[in-house]
Order: sequence, then C-alpha cells, then structure tokens
Amino acid sequence: MEEAVPRSKLLAEVFQGNGNGCASVDATQSAILKVLTRVNRFQERVQKHIDDNYTEFMPNHTSPDLFLEESASLSREIHDLLETVGSEGLGALEEANAKLARSGRQLREILLGLAVSEHVLKIDELFQCVEEEKATKDYLAILDLVSRLRAFVYGEDADPPVASVEVRRVFQALDCYETIKVKYHVQAYLLQQTLQERFDRLVQLQSKSFPTSRCVTLQVSRDQAQLQDIVQALFQEPYNPAALCEFLLDNCIEPLILRPVMAEYSEEDADSGSHVRLSLSYATGKPSSEQLRPNYKQVLENFRLLLQTLAGINSSVSSSGQHVFSIIGDHVKDKMLQLLVDECLIPAVPETMEEYQSATLCEDVTQFEQLLADCFLINPEHDRALGRFVEQYDTYYRNRLFRRVLETAREIIQRDLQDMVLVAANNGPTEVASDPFLFPRCMISKSAQDYVKLMDRILRQPTEKAGESEADPLTGVISIMLHTYIDEVPKVHRKLLDSIPQQAVLFHNNCLYLTHWVAQHASKEIENLAALAKTLQATGQQHFRVQVSYQSSILMEIMQGFEFESPHTLGSAPLKLVRQCLRQLELLKNVWANVLPETVYNATFCELINTFVAELIRRVFTLRDISATMACELSDLIDVVLQRAPALFGEPNEVVQVPSWLKLQQLKAMMNASLKEITELWCDGAGPLTASYNADEIRHLIRALFQDTDRRAKAITQIA
Repeated sequence: MEEAVPRSKLLAEVFQGNGNGCASVDATQSAILKVLTRVNRFQERVQKHIDDNYTEFMPNHTSPDLFLEESASLSREIHDLLETVGSEGLGALEEANAKLARSGRQLREILLGLAVSEHVLKIDELFQCVEEEKATKDYLAILDLVSRLRAFVYGEDADPPVASVEVRRVFQALDCYETIKVKYHVQAYLLQQTLQERFDRLVQLQSKSFPTSRCVTLQVSRDQAQLQDIVQALFQEPYNPAALCEFLLDNCIEPLILRPVMAEYSEEDADSGSHVRLSLSYATGKPSSEQLRPNYKQVLENFRLLLQTLAGINSSVSSSGQHVFSIIGDHVKDKMLQLLVDECLIPAVPETMEEYQSATLCEDVTQFEQLLADCFLINPEHDRALGRFVEQYDTYYRNRLFRRVLETAREIIQRDLQDMVLVAANNGPTEVASDPFLFPRCMISKSAQDYVKLMDRILRQPTEKAGESEADPLTGVISIMLHTYIDEVPKVHRKLLDSIPQQAVLFHNNCLYLTHWVAQHASKEIENLAALAKTLQATGQQHFRVQVSYQSSILMEIMQGFEFESPHTLGSAPLKLVRQCLRQLELLKNVWANVLPETVYNATFCELINTFVAELIRRVFTLRDISATMACELSDLIDVVLQRAPALFGEPNEVVQVPSWLKLQQLKAMMNASLKEITELWCDGAGPLTASYNADEIRHLIRALFQDTDRRAKAITQIA
C-alpha cells in the first residue's frame, strides 16, 4: 500500500487554496492569537461599561456607538478567519494541530460573546436615545424606542427577531439582565405616567356630587396635533383605559339613558387654549315614576353631543386601524347597548295605532347605530343589539299594544256590573221577531258597553303604513279580549253574581250583547268566531240559570211550610205562605223586569210561577178529604194567585204561557163545582179538564170533595 500524503503538504495545499493570506499553519495560528487578544481586551472594556451602567451605577460617559463599531470590526475579522479555515481545513487541522482546532471553536464562542455584548450595547444605546428624546417631547418616538427596548429585553413578538435564540439565552443569564429589566420598566412607567398627565390636561373629566344631584363636565382640547400625538402614544399596549371607561359609563352613559339630563355643549376659547365643553346635570335619587323616563330622542341627541365632545381623542392607534373609541367600546358597549335597548328604546315603542303611524323610532335607531359604527364605538356586524331591536320592532309594538289593550280590558272588567245603561230602546219583542238580527231592548252594564267600544276602536284602527304591506298587529287580540271577559268576570264578581239577582241578569245580558257584537263582525276574520259566540252565550246562560234555580229554591223553601193543620179548615198559614211567594216574585220583578229582554223575562217568570203553582196544586192534591169550608177557602187562596200573578208580567195575558196556569184555574173551578159539573167538564174524557188533568187526578179530587154516595160512585165510574 502506498504511503499516505504527508500531513504538512496537505495543510499547505489547504491554506494556499483559500487565498486569504494564511499560507501556513503557523501564520493562521498567529492571526487567531492576535484576534483573541484584541477580543479579550474588547470584552474587558465592554464588561467595565456594562458594570458601570447596570451593576455599580458609576458615572460613565462612554458612548456605546464606539463599542458597537469595534464589535462589528472584530466580528468581520473572525468571520474572515473562519472562512480561511474551512471545514476541510479544520478537519486536517484537528489531526495536525489540536490547539489550532480548539482555536477555531473558541473563535465561534468569542463570536457569540461579541453578539451578546453587541445586544447589551444596543440596549444601552436605546436607553440613551430615550433620554435624548425626552428633551424634545416627541412621545411617539419615545414610545417606539421603549417598544424596541422591550423587544431587546424580552425578545417577544419581534419581527424580525432582534437576536438569535442562543444570544437571548446567554443575555438573560447575565448578571446585568435583572437591572436592565428594572430600568426598562422604570422607563415604561415614567412614559405612561407622563402621557397620562398630558392626557389629563388635554382631556379634563370632572364630576361634582351634591346631596340630590350631580354635575359632570367634559372639557377636551381642540389642539388636534398635540392631542392626537398624546392619544396615539397613550392608547398603546399595555395601557389600560378602565378608569376612563368607568368614568364615562357611570357618570355619562348610564345617566343619559336612565335619567332626565340637562346637557350644555359649547366651544370656547379660554386663556388655557381652545376647547370643547359638555356639562351634564341630573338628579341622583331613584326616579319615582316611569313618567320621569327621558324621551328616546333626547337620549340619542345627548349621546351625539357626548361623542362630538370626545371626537378629538378618537385617533387611530394601531397599524390595523383600531381607534380609541374601539378600545373604549370594548369596555362599555355591551352594557351601554343593553341599557339603551331595555331602558330607553323598548319603553319608547308605541302603544297605540296612531303613535305607530307617526313614529320614526326605527329610522332614528338605524341612524344612531350608523353613527356609533362610523366612530368605531361598535361593530354593527358583531354588536347586533340595535339591529335586532329594529328587526323585532313590530313584535315589540304588537306585544306592547296587546299589553295596553289587555290592561284596559282588565280595568273595564273590574268595574261594577251594577252601573247599567239601556240599549236598543226601540227594539221590542215585535221588532225583534220581525228581524232576528236586532238586539232586544234591555239593560247591560256600562262596562260591557265600554268593552265593545274598545273592540270597535281596535277594529277601526288602520293596519298598514303608507306604502307598506304589513300584517295586522292586532290579529287575535279580539279573541283574547273576549276569552278574558268570559274567564275573568265570573272570578272578579263571583260573590255578587251568586248573591244579587240583578248581577247575574246583567252578566247574562252582557254576554248576549257581546255575542251579538261578534255576530255583527263575522266578516272581520275574528279568530274562533263560532266557538266564541257559543261560549259567550253558554257562559251568560249558565250564570243566569244558577240564579233562576236559586230563586226557584227560595219559592220551594217557602212552600215547605205549606201544611194543612185541620181537615175541616184551611187556617191562615197557607195563605200567608202563598202571599210570601208572590211577594218574592214581585221583588224579583222589580229588579228583573226592566233589565232582561222582555221575551227572556216572560219565559223566566213563567218558569218560576209554574214552579210555585205546580207545588201549590201538588199540596192540594195531598188532601184526602176536603170539607166544603176548606174547599171555599182553597178557592179563595187560589184566587189570590190568579189575581196577582198576571201583574208580574208587562202584559198580563202572558201569564197564560205558564204551563200550570190553566190547571190552577180549573182547580179553582172544581173547588166551587158540583159533582155533576165536574163530570160534565170531564165529559167522558173529551171535556176541558182533560187538557190539564188525567182520570186518576179527577177521581182523587171527587173522593176528597164529596161524600161516599151512590152518586159519587156513579160519577167516578164515568171518569175513565
């Protein structure tokens, strides 16, 4: 095997091939040693500069620029040496001369040290620049320098990175690192304080509280150049505008929405300079009534004045175009919009059709939303509270109108039913009989009449705005009102309906009146028309029948005492009870006669009289033996009923409609008739008695009235 190429020859070829003036290992080593010596001296001087500034805090007037220039020069020389000693050359050097190879690696470490030193020197240079710019009061420049300092100190969010990862790691391990951090935070804090103080002089926010009121003053400088510089510098990260936003929300925004506020806007030239001024005065006590709620137009106008006053601070403060009002909006807009909608706009929704026709609420809110968007206080694509209000405006209006109508309806329902009024005065039974669509003459509660007037008013309301086609906002409210009447009146007036006859009659008439109204408006597309009419009629009839049954029970209770004390004479008690029943009917006539429709009154009294008369006849038929004296007395008693009962009707002849009336007349006749007359009236089942009596009843009466004789037996055989 051939002998390897001599190492010295290989090295010579490597160095000669590089062409950088290092023709031998010895020459290269000499150059490296010289550079190392200069680097060591340089680092000692840099270390002293850093120690003086960040450890010992000794006076030091050396400029970091000199060190930066020398560092750059050394870095270039080291890079030239590294290029001279290429990768192949270093490999050969490692075999030929370990010391020279270690020198190459040491050069790289020295280069890292130089980079760290340069990093620290640049930070020091930035600190000096900050101090220089403070004299010029160029706060945007100072802010930029402080931002660059942060990037050098923390290495965060720097694009491009201000140092490599390795440089940052070594830098953060230095003894001076903590001192540099503290110095950076001091500078940042001082800058923030200075900017805040300057801002507070340009934008003065004051609030003075009194026992029952508060006066808030906002005064903003009109020096736009100075104001925008301060604002743009102040409203940067990590500035927190919470205090400003809290002041605006608590002292301006909330009161503008919730309270009547006196606002005074002015543009003035004072000794301290030109400025705009807004004064807000309002009471601080809790509002005692919703009537004190401010008008929504005034609220929106006051908001415009507030935004106009603060417009000078609304500068763009970021490269993405973010404005100051956007930052303020992030803190206040959610509560502001919620209060604005819930406490100002919804209560401002119209309650009547007339108001709805003339309202400009939607247009005003849309314009106001655009104003907030134009000044960047909200983003209408995401902050949808005002947009949703406009979209749901008709629903709010419908609900508010419904609530107002139903509140009025419930107020009418609470009124006394006894407050009566005559309706259809000319519609007597004859007129109604010829035209069944007429409502009969009767008395109704004035509240029922007002209820109908309310429904008439609703139906008369226009349902469309000019040029628009909209659904009737009151669709269904009539049905709800009628159902409410059906459900609530019996509850509200339950005790009176049960105890006072006239109340039940009036409610019956009211239901008939409402039923008639529903039938008249069948063409209005009222929901559940047929069912409503039936329910109204049935409800009124139900409560009326309860009262009729109660009156019948009173008559029957009186007749419970109708007893015959002796088989020979009637005595005074039966006549007294009969008169008591008639008196009860007369009292009932006094409260029903002019209230109920005549046909209903007549039918009802026929029913009540029939109950009384039928019980009287039944009591008479319980007698097994009627003496001549008792027969005469019974005839007189029946005659009292026959004489007084017709007077219970407007037309006395109406009494013949009582089913038992003819039977009572015939009973009186039989009390005074002979045996022959009775048999003739029966006439073998073809006489007038057969209209009301059956054979058993006639035979029973004959046995009670006449003694047991052949004639009576013969007469009984004729009754078949």
